[in-house]
Amino acid sequence: MVKVGILGVGTVGESVAKILIENSDIIEARAGRKIVPMLGAVRDLSKKRAVDIALTDNPEDIINNPDIDIVVELMGGVEEPYRLVKKALSNGKAVVTANKALLAYHRYELQEIAGDTPLFYEASVAGGIPIIGALRNGLSANHIESIKGIMNGTCNYMLTKMIKEGVAYDDVLKEAQELGYAEADPTFDVGGFDAAHKLLILGSLAYGIDAKPEDIIIEGIDNITQTDVEFASEFGYEIKLLGIAKKMGDGVEMRVHATLIPQDSMIAKVDGVMNAVSVYGDRVGETLFYGAGAGGDATASAVIADIIEIVRGNSSPMLGYKKSLESGLKLLNKDEIVTQYYIKLKVQDKSGVLASVASTLGEYGISIESMLQKPSKKEGKVRLLFTTHKCEEKRMKEAIKALENLDTVESDITMIRIEK
Repeated sequence: MVKVGILGVGTVGESVAKILIENSDIIEARAGRKIVPMLGAVRDLSKKRAVDIALTDNPEDIINNPDIDIVVELMGGVEEPYRLVKKALSNGKAVVTANKALLAYHRYELQEIAGDTPLFYEASVAGGIPIIGALRNGLSANHIESIKGIMNGTCNYMLTKMIKEGVAYDDVLKEAQELGYAEADPTFDVGGFDAAHKLLILGSLAYGIDAKPEDIIIEGIDNITQTDVEFASEFGYEIKLLGIAKKMGDGVEMRVHATLIPQDSMIAKVDGVMNAVSVYGDRVGETLFYGAGAGGDATASAVIADIIEIVRGNSSPMLGYKKSLESGLKLLNKDEIVTQYYIKLKVQDKSGVLASVASTLGEYGISIESMLQKPSKKEGKVRLLFTTHKCEEKRMKEAIKALENLDTVESDITMIRIEK
């Protein structure tokens, strides 16, 4: 019999315990041994739980219990879970975690501490979608050329409503909060930070890149308007919040931001709260992993899959490789990425303005690919919307500053990157 301790018996922790109890026969058949949730650690013992297991308000009772074989960490946060997971590993206990923030900051330290002790984390990225297993195992014969993922269901739900139903950003955010998809303070989701933590984990698996959130571009969807949605549709694009990691020569781009992508691409068709991750391998080509990215049962399904792998005796290295994965690869600086851009600005409605804008962009080596003008008779202004050919991020930022200094430009400039 294998005994499991659960640090954090909230929505996911309750589901883990419940599934281990209710599906015990099929889990035992697949694992080869009976797996039992022995003890859960919670902050408030007086709160009623939806599952009947022994509880404690002291996580050390799990970490130091010699009868517990596997510790499941579902607490959230960074430093306290890090302390507890380190101690569990030092005590020889296998660990399963769904904590993306913990791994975004401490995955390499934990790999060193774990050594041959299993530390699995399938549920940390995209809920029930087995993307970690795919990169560690299924695609292990491939050099990974790129990863592009919809990794936050809240943002995808909001953008879908804005695109399909024409709902304004503020209204759809309020609706998402009422439905429980967005928190009262939605910054972690709509600001791109949740997706960034997940992307950093995938970047380590694919490229061996040890980056922290502050090292990469992280932008959200809070500046997206119906004007942007209409332009995207007219030119054959969808807008998605994407996490992107891809090789560019001997460098790796890693970034999270709202992105214009072609409507006929596979990932553009992923709507609502669903997640999807597109992985391009040099041998297999493009594969798409799609499914529920959050929710108690979906996430618990991934947690229990990891528990079963541990019970079966799988003790492969945490990040899936035993030596340097891609020698010579380095994380590209934020200003070094190269892509196409969509630009939106409001200008005075008079002759010579468009030529001035084009000339300013030309000074930075940026050429326009397509353009749309939307005059406003009421304001006496014109909204210019255009896309550029590929250029370096640094040049685009410098060009935007120069445009904002033009006397004829009347508003802040919106920039959205394009991926084809």
